[in-house]
Amino acid sequence: MIPTPERSRPSAAQRTFPTSRRLTSTSILLTALVVLLTPQLATNLAAEEAYTWSADSDPKEGVPQGKVTQHEFSDSKIFPGTRRRYSVYVPAQYDGSQPAALMVFQDGHTFQGPGGDFRLPTVFDNLIAAGDMPVTIAVMVDPGHKGELPPKRGWKPTPSNRAFEYDTVSGDYAEFLLTELLPVIQEQYKITDNPELRAICGNSSGGICAFSVAWFRPDSFRKVMSHIGSFVNIRGGHNYPAMIRKTDPKPIRVFLQDGSGDLDNSHGNWPLANQQMAAALAFQEYDYKFVYGEGGHNGKHGGSIFPDSLRWLWRGWKELTP
Repeated sequence: MIPTPERSRPSAAQRTFPTSRRLTSTSILLTALVVLLTPQLATNLAAEEAYTWSADSDPKEGVPQGKVTQHEFSDSKIFPGTRRRYSVYVPAQYDGSQPAALMVFQDGHTFQGPGGDFRLPTVFDNLIAAGDMPVTIAVMVDPGHKGELPPKRGWKPTPSNRAFEYDTVSGDYAEFLLTELLPVIQEQYKITDNPELRAICGNSSGGICAFSVAWFRPDSFRKVMSHIGSFVNIRGGHNYPAMIRKTDPKPIRVFLQDGSGDLDNSHGNWPLANQQMAAALAFQEYDYKFVYGEGGHNGKHGGSIFPDSLRWLWRGWKELTP
């Protein structure tokens, strides 16, 4: 793996998202065994064990709970022949009298449940009740399958159209959302047209997909959250840092998360690619934040900081018109 420059690691004073450092006896034993073979892997393992959830990821007494409903979509002309599942979270505070803010999540099955790394419904319940983010409808959409849908949402089998939809550097996926999927949801719910109140999020290839949506359609989405984003050469994503540097800044806010133990393979080096993205955004003076840890290609770090990441992304929302 390409070594990570020490200067890119945040100092203790710069770390805005503290994590617990307690390790279980099992994890200590595993770490001790692994360090004999691969010291870097042992460091990553210990770091991932240290990423734990805050109280904002657990249900709180007296906080109204939103509802999650399940749906299917199979009428795409942009991605013909695909079928996909998606879920919609509607907060308890939504009553239809005002348009809700919107946040779209790629690989939606990884966000929708009360368990897992992100625990979206619980986190949204807590942050909306506290006024840390607006009343927000979340659309958690899976990538397309060719042919029949599998019995359950998830990674088995991996959706066949995922890389094409997510990793391609184009505005096609944004067009799919804006002209095909979201209009179906807007038949039932009032959603704001204000792009400042529309966010999009994803992990890995879903992370670069989220960035692409805002990059190509800042008129519709201006908030991006990318975890372990695949800004590498799967389908040209490694070109984004150069594109950012050579293009007039766009009115988007970007949150990036990655870890030093992320992937390094024939497509590229994920930690280096995310550092290049952060450097390009800094060069063009974007409103951005990059949280760099020591974990691998998973949602443990991103999930542990998810509530504070959302607070940063949505800061200032009360000054915006629905």
